[in-house]
Amino acid sequence: MSAESNQTCTAGTLKVLAEHFSFGGIQRFYEFASREVGLPMRFSIFLPAEAAMRPVPVVVFLAGLTCNEETFAMKTGAQRAAARLGLALLAPDTSPRGPLVEAIPTAKDDWDFGIGAGFYLDATLASWSTHWRMESHIVDELLPLACAKLPLRSDQVGILGHSMGGHGALTLALRHPHLFSSVSALAPIAAPSQCAWGRKAFSRYLGDDQAAWAAHDATELIRSRGQAVFLDGILIDQGLDDKFLLDNQLKPELLAAACAEVGQPLNLRQHVGYDHGYYFISTFIDDHLAHHANVLSSGAR
Repeated sequence: MSAESNQTCTAGTLKVLAEHFSFGGIQRFYEFASREVGLPMRFSIFLPAEAAMRPVPVVVFLAGLTCNEETFAMKTGAQRAAARLGLALLAPDTSPRGPLVEAIPTAKDDWDFGIGAGFYLDATLASWSTHWRMESHIVDELLPLACAKLPLRSDQVGILGHSMGGHGALTLALRHPHLFSSVSALAPIAAPSQCAWGRKAFSRYLGDDQAAWAAHDATELIRSRGQAVFLDGILIDQGLDDKFLLDNQLKPELLAAACAEVGQPLNLRQHVGYDHGYYFISTFIDDHLAHHANVLSSGAR
């Protein structure tokens, strides 16, 4: 069963695009006018049955390079575990979109799917800085709006992601530990300053100042903190047949070394035979949601 709303997309309001019953809860898709991005932005939310009675903990999922707000909800089957655990699942879009974005000449050339991938940061260079504000969009806008409009616990928020979204989950958690109580990642870009994907994105969005790059690099952020930030640990799963791991785009070993240096607990699990795709994600997503549920229920940071 689904429903659609005819309400307009205006600042501070959520336009319902669709909703579907799922595992006793509701899967919804929303759009709203983003002041940070300057464009309409979409997100998906799964609300378990408990959300009809009280606010529930929420886990933010950040998707990868070629994905959008629908991908996680449609491909992982994560609603089953979230319903069992009483967790809401919030998945923003990965990037700014639309005619204004596509009109930027370099955007069409930089990424295979036709627009610049958001990389979960605020760009500072001209032509990118107007719309590429994904960090502020998520941290300063989407989370406060969702917690104000939906039955979500703003004091029990976890974050996880995949690939580019794994990079985003790690960096946003490390940059905003007051907002996120738990963090995990699946095949993250763990040291973007030292891989081709990250160098390409950072140079376009942040310029050539590598100090600015380090502020959005999980490995460098952990090292610069000098101590553990997430005492209950960071969970990472990585497939050993992941072509991007073999191409040196992910570099989880550098993140592991930085965690060891500062005493940050890390559970890095490596799996023979698994690749980079959503079959891999769906295999281990229940473990990640259980990790978040355990930490959020304990109240630990």
